[in-house]
Amino acid sequence: MSRPFVVLFSILALVVLPHSAIAGGFEHIARLTSQGYTVGAQAQLLDNGEVLGEIAAERQLSPASVSKLYASAAALERWGPQHRFTTRLVTTGNIDAQGILQGDLVLEGGGDPALATEDLWHLVQGLRQQGVTAVSGTLVISQWRYGPVECITTDRCESQVRSAHAYDARLSSAAVNYGNWCVSVMPGARAGLAARIVSCDTLEPALVVDNQVTTVAAGGKVRLNAERVTHEGVDTLRVSGQVPVGSVPYPVYRSSSDPARQTGHTLLALLEQGGLMVSGGFSTSDTPPPATARPLASVEGKPLQELLLRTLNYSNNFMADVLSLNLVDESRVSLAEAGQALEAFAEGLPGHGPATLLSGSGLTTENRTSAQGVNALLKAMYQRPALFPTFVAGLQLPANGPMRFIRRGGETFQSHVMLKTGTLNQPFAVRSVGGYFRTRSGRWGSFSVLVNGNAKTPYLSWSEVLDPLAEDLTAMIDAH
Repeated sequence: MSRPFVVLFSILALVVLPHSAIAGGFEHIARLTSQGYTVGAQAQLLDNGEVLGEIAAERQLSPASVSKLYASAAALERWGPQHRFTTRLVTTGNIDAQGILQGDLVLEGGGDPALATEDLWHLVQGLRQQGVTAVSGTLVISQWRYGPVECITTDRCESQVRSAHAYDARLSSAAVNYGNWCVSVMPGARAGLAARIVSCDTLEPALVVDNQVTTVAAGGKVRLNAERVTHEGVDTLRVSGQVPVGSVPYPVYRSSSDPARQTGHTLLALLEQGGLMVSGGFSTSDTPPPATARPLASVEGKPLQELLLRTLNYSNNFMADVLSLNLVDESRVSLAEAGQALEAFAEGLPGHGPATLLSGSGLTTENRTSAQGVNALLKAMYQRPALFPTFVAGLQLPANGPMRFIRRGGETFQSHVMLKTGTLNQPFAVRSVGGYFRTRSGRWGSFSVLVNGNAKTPYLSWSEVLDPLAEDLTAMIDAH
C-alpha cells in the first residue's frame, strides 16, 4: 500500500469511526453530539492523574449550577469549615433607668447566607437580657457591605416588581430567610369558607396577603398558585386555589422585592412580639454604623460546613451568591466583583485553564468553564485533607440524595458516585454534572460532563444525560 493511500485511508477512518473510538471512555455520553448538543467531558483517577475518558475536555461551556463548586471551594479555602458569619445589634444611644434605648437600634448585616427568623429572635432575647424595654429611635437595617445588589440576570431583575419563585431573591448582606417570604395555607373550618393564611415567622404576616384560597371537601386536592407583586415599595402576596378540609398546613415561599426591608419588617414584628416597642419604625441604610457604636446583642450563624451542605445539596442560588460576595473585602461589592474573586481562585488551581464566572450560583448564563477545569478544581480539593471531607459531604449520592431526579442507573452508579448537577433551560439547555467516584478497588476519581444545547436543539431531560453517564462511569468503576 503506497504512503499517500495509507494517509488517505487513515483520514477516512477517523471520519467514520464510531462514537466509542472518538469519545475515549464516554461512548454513551458522546451520542448526544449527534443530536446537536455540544459536549465536554473528562474523567480521571486522582492518585496518578490517569485520564479514563474525555471529550473535548478544554472546550469552554456553561456549567450552570456546577458553578457552586467554585463558590464552595473558594469559601472553604478562605475561611475553613468552622467559620461563622456574625450579625449584630449596635447603638450609639444609651439605655435609661426605665430600660428605654435613647437612640437608634442598628442591625449590622454580616453577610450570613442562612440568617433565619430564629436568629433574629435570639437578638431580641439578647436585648431583653441587656434590660432594653423599648427603643425611642428607629430600627436601622444596615446592609453597608452589599445590598441590594444590582441585578444582572433577567429573573432577579423581574423579581423587583413580581415573582412566582423562591430562587430569584435579590442579594443583601442583611437578608433573612434567603430573601424569601413564607406563609402557611390552612383550610377553613368547613368547605366553602376561605382558607386561613398565616405567617411562618411572625404572629401576623409582615407583608400584605391577598387571600383567594377556598376550602373544599375532605379528600380534594391541594391546588395553589402564589405570586408576589410589589407596588410603591409594598410587597403583596397573592395566593389563589383550594385546600381540602383536614389538610396539613402547606408552606408557600416567594422572594421578597427588597431583602433588607423584609428583614426590617420581620425584626420589627419580633421586637413588638417580645414587648419591645420601637417608636420610629424601621429604615434601611447602606452606610456602616458609626465607629462609636457599641454592641448590644449578636448571633453567630451556622458553621460554613453546614452552610455548604445546604448550598450544594439544594443548589441554593441565594447562598452561593452571598458566599461569593463575602469573598470581596471592599464594601458595596457587586456580583461582577464577586465573580472576579471566583475567577482568580480558579486561575490559581493547577491545570485549570480559563474560566468566566460572573456569579457563584450559575444563574448568569455567561458563566463558562471546561470539563478539564472542573476536574482541576475537584482534584485540588481532594488534595486538601483539611477541607476535602467538608467539600465532598456537600455532593449528592444518587442512592439517597435530596434531589430525586438523580436516582438513575444501577447499584454501582447509585452508591459509588457523588455529584453536583447544574440546569438551565433558557436561553439554551444546559445539563452539567461534576463530582467524584470510587472504583471497585477503592481508588478515588473525579469527573465532569458539560452538555450545552442551542436554539435548534430540543428540550433535554435529565434522563438523557444521567442514564448514559451512569453507563460510562459504571464501566470505568468496574474496570478499576
